[in-house]
Amino acid sequence: MRLLLTLATIIIFSLVSYCQSVEGIWKTYNDETGKLESEVKLYKKNGKIYGKIIKLYKVVNGEKNPVCDLCPGYRKNKPVVGLNIITGLSRDGSEWYADESILDPNNGEIYDCRIWLVNKNKLAVRGYLGWFFRTQYWVRVD
Repeated sequence: MRLLLTLATIIIFSLVSYCQSVEGIWKTYNDETGKLESEVKLYKKNGKIYGKIIKLYKVVNGEKNPVCDLCPGYRKNKPVVGLNIITGLSRDGSEWYADESILDPNNGEIYDCRIWLVNKNKLAVRGYLGWFFRTQYWVRVD
């Protein structure tokens, strides 16, 4: 009986943790100052994860919605609010990953990206450039 109960508990816990989704609205913070910077909406499209900035909390050069003048390609000179910064992450176990898939609108650089849930309200977002990486932690908006 104990074995059955233990197995049932493990299965239920596994299903609950597996069903948690990265989709939703996440608050981003500045690595150095800890100040709230933006809100990013993560959504699924054709089985892949995408993310766009939906709100900025900082004013850049006196503008509430600056354009991304350092961004490459189709994103160049587009407003930051509404800008897709995460594109086409595929599921890799409990994580989502893709090469050249996250944009830093502060410097226009594009990095490889991996994201995963730390818990239901905390998301790890890691950008890679070769062997070097930086991880940010985003907080789910209630």
